[in-house]
Parts: sequence; structure tokens; C-alpha cells
Amino acid sequence: MAILADKDTRVIIQGITGGQGTFHSQAMLNFGTKIVAGVTPGKGGQEVNGIPVFDTVMEAKEAHDATAAVIFVPAPFAGDAALEAIAAQLNPVVVITEHVPVRDEIRVIHTAERQGITVIGPNTPGIVTPGAKQKLGIMPGHVFADGPVGLMSRSGTLTYEIAAGMTYAGIGMTTAIGLGGDPCVGLTPIKAVKLFEKDNDTKALVLVGEIGGDAEERAAAYIKENYDRPVVGFIAGRTAPPGKRMGHAGAIISGSTGTAQAKIKALNDAGIPVAEKPSDVARLLQDVL
Repeated sequence: MAILADKDTRVIIQGITGGQGTFHSQAMLNFGTKIVAGVTPGKGGQEVNGIPVFDTVMEAKEAHDATAAVIFVPAPFAGDAALEAIAAQLNPVVVITEHVPVRDEIRVIHTAERQGITVIGPNTPGIVTPGAKQKLGIMPGHVFADGPVGLMSRSGTLTYEIAAGMTYAGIGMTTAIGLGGDPCVGLTPIKAVKLFEKDNDTKALVLVGEIGGDAEERAAAYIKENYDRPVVGFIAGRTAPPGKRMGHAGAIISGSTGTAQAKIKALNDAGIPVAEKPSDVARLLQDVL
């Protein structure tokens, strides 16, 4: 099994006619993703990489029975694109775009929550389910292998690096998720843990966090009280100075909260071993498995 994307997922690419949409839709097809349609207003009737293009999400959904959306729309318009996908009841909605206005992020996330739809991102590399050959986003598919571990990460690059280390060590993944690096994201670590908790094929979790916010601390508290399978952690930004944003808009320390030390302590207090460097994650997994 897997979460959020499985063998039956049928994908729409919003913004498919742009450079990023065109490039990554072909990479997704090469991986095996079932892309059934693309959407770019005003360009209906065209084809991109053999994929038919429609003017609206609803037209694409009705014509090809689509179930999920991946958004490559520029930041000023990404919020409206996500709301269009939510209105069409596509689930999940994967927002690759970064620098989406915070007001738009909040509006999209609240709308999706009211309708029971999962938004991944904004500023996410997407989601990969290796066993089902489904890649919704921009992750390099060759570093992922099918297996029993759920992987979630706030950092796209660390997702790839840790997945590659796991695959090299012979440890595959049920589903790997890039949670997104913006201050407001739809799928938080605690929500992801709850989804993996329902998947009996996921025998262990990897939680990759970074400085900023308290999402990892809240996930650790939930895991301590409710989750009985092994979990391994990694926190990026151990040497980051307070008040400095490190790469992601959400990766900034304010006061005494959001530090790497606070997050590591919370994970350790929940019985979660924390790797000192990304290459240690696979070794810790071998120990707990």
C-alpha cells in the first residue's frame, strides 16, 4: 500500500505548457506516472508530450476521470489554480510553486481542509510512491525504491539525498513526501504521521525536519503518545544563527523556538533517534528495523 498516490491515481498537470510543466511532465511519464491531462487556460486543444491540454480543470477531469493535480503555475496565480483543483475535488493537490503569497496559501489550505482534501506544499518537490510507479512532482525518480519505510521531509534536496542513501542500503519506501518549505503548508509532519499510521505496509518512518516553527516538536509529541512503529529523525540547520533564514521561507529561528537543538530534544524525548548527518539515517533505520 501507500498514501496519497497509488496505482489508481490519475494526474492533471496545471501549467503544463510552461517550461517547468513541459519538462517535468515528461520526467513523470518516464517514471510511470499516469498523467491523463494538462490544463492551461486559453490553450485547450493542444498537446504536450502527448498529453491533451484543456482550458479548465473541470473539463480535464470530466474527460479523463482525473483524481489528482500537480501545479506548475507561477506564484501570483498558483493560489487560484489550487482552488480550481480543490473545487473539482481532486485529491491530493500538489503545489510545486514557491513564493506563493502567504494570504493565498492560507486561503487554499483552509478551503482544502474544509473539504477533506490534502494539499502538499506550496514549495514542495512532490510525492513519490515507488511501488506504484507514481511520481507527482520534480523528484529524481531513480533514487527511490519500493519498501516498508515512509519518508517525509521539509527539504526537497534532503529528501533525495536520504532516499538515495536508503536505496543504496537496500531500504525502500512506501511513499516519500516533500512537505514543502514555505511558512504555511497543507500537509504538516503530524498530518503525514497520521496518514502513514493508517498504512499497514509502512513499518517505520523517517522524519526530516529543519529549523523554524514547531511542526517537528508537535509531531514528536503525537508520535510519543500514539505511534508505536520505529521512527528515525534528522534535523537540518544545527549551526544556523538565530534570525537568519536558511534557504526556505519557513526555515527561520525566532527567539527560543524553532532551533535545531529544541527539535532534536523533542524527538529524543519521544524515543526517536536523530541522525547527525543525512548518511546516518539509513544506518539508524537498519538498527530499528
